[in-house]
Amino acid sequence: MATMAVTASKRRPGVRAARNKAIRHAGACAVLALAFAPTAHAIDWRFEPYVNASSTYTDNVKQSSSNTQDALILTATPGFTLRSEGSRRVQASLQYGLTGVKRFGGDQSDNFYHNLNAVGKAELVQDFLFIDGNAHISQQLISLLGSPADATTNNSNRTTVGTYSISPYVQQRLGTFAFAQARYTASGAIFQNNVAPNANSNSFAASLKSGTRFTDLSWGLNYSLRKLQNSNAANSANNTDATFESASATAGYALTRQFRVFGTVGHDSNDYLSTSGTSGSFYSAGFGWSPTRRTSVEASAGERYFGRTFSLAANHRTRLTRWRARYYEDVSDISQQFLQESGRIFWNCGGIPQETPDINNPDPTICVGPYSAGELATEAYRLGFTLQQIVDMGLLNIATANGIYIIKGLNAGVSWDIGKLGFGLSAQDTKRLYQALGDAQDHIQGVTGSVSYRLSETVTANSILSLTRTSLDSSLTSGVARQDDLLNFSLGLNRRFTDRLNGALTFRHTQRSSNVANADYDENSLTASVNMRF
Repeated sequence: MATMAVTASKRRPGVRAARNKAIRHAGACAVLALAFAPTAHAIDWRFEPYVNASSTYTDNVKQSSSNTQDALILTATPGFTLRSEGSRRVQASLQYGLTGVKRFGGDQSDNFYHNLNAVGKAELVQDFLFIDGNAHISQQLISLLGSPADATTNNSNRTTVGTYSISPYVQQRLGTFAFAQARYTASGAIFQNNVAPNANSNSFAASLKSGTRFTDLSWGLNYSLRKLQNSNAANSANNTDATFESASATAGYALTRQFRVFGTVGHDSNDYLSTSGTSGSFYSAGFGWSPTRRTSVEASAGERYFGRTFSLAANHRTRLTRWRARYYEDVSDISQQFLQESGRIFWNCGGIPQETPDINNPDPTICVGPYSAGELATEAYRLGFTLQQIVDMGLLNIATANGIYIIKGLNAGVSWDIGKLGFGLSAQDTKRLYQALGDAQDHIQGVTGSVSYRLSETVTANSILSLTRTSLDSSLTSGVARQDDLLNFSLGLNRRFTDRLNGALTFRHTQRSSNVANADYDENSLTASVNMRF
């Protein structure tokens, strides 16, 4: 059953067969890895079909400043989730849905969209050989300059993107002295209609870290090599390959049980199209502070070949609230950014979402999962998460891009509950500095707030207000520099009719103002939706 389900979800009508081959191959490898996992431990598979349906009326289906057209949009999404249970050595989760769209008004078009979110891990040889895998299919923004609407409303600025990753690795404890790991990863991204270059990546990473013999002192040696091949871009200039190589050494010391210091030195040896340097030595120094099990802060500062660097990861949890903040800087490309965002792993730990760096369950006694970021974005209520928790998670809406860029991102959020009231607040600030264009950048700044009120055991009222500013340099717009301000407001009711049937009614208002002529627009929409699990 599991193999059949995964294979069926790889079919993507309307995309060339050659583009599907890579995703089908990666999916087949992941399925084979699970199939050949040791059978001494029983594996149960939980299969749960569902169907979603919605009806939306909008007074500006094309998000146009002058040619406003109303439309009625009907959607139906049959799908299923498949999840492993009862095995420590195999953990896997797959969610697939096929959305059919019928539009009355506007361009009168009909469409089908595939959505896949699959993650898995298998222990092939006990405590030695493992394999991780994930695959995702979704509809993503093509450009920050076009319509921000989702694909069911207006698909003019959306494209289907598929990402995959398969990663076997070995790890071994060298007594109490050290812990060693070596990992190979094959990954890639495939873009419909050549809106960005299709990417195939082969990576190798190895590390040697201090073992249990070292208590206050910690150390590590790290090496990584990633080769990226781009192809089939609409502009052949974007079909350039890239190499990223890095070696580093780290050391840390625990001054107290709650406070430690650490530092890293290393060297980058990269090769990609850039108007500035791509290689050089780097260093960073920082501290970690964990005064309680509910609070942790880790921060560092340093320098790499592209300038000063900073990082921050902070989390704090109380009985009613959850706070988080993260700042990062790195070298990336659109395939890597999609893989990192879609590969985020979450768990439902007693009604509280918890993100982990891998697919290891943080607490098997209370945590259910894993859930990918894409599954959360589409099935949050079905998975038992509240509106304010989803806002706090800071799931990003990424637009496609070409070339290598330096990405600098800040995400912060808080969610809290006071009786029947729930609140959520998140902030985002993301810059991408394109290396082949002399650090020309796009810049997204946004803040989102949410409020929910439980009217009864089965009915919840909610509201979301978000403000987003998007700025692009003139070299990215082929004209003048552009700045758009987008306001989104929604007001809705959610009703749980039974344990397996939920419904919602949502009003949305969207308004965009821009410094470019004919880019302003207003839109109002009303959506009624139902979700049924079987």
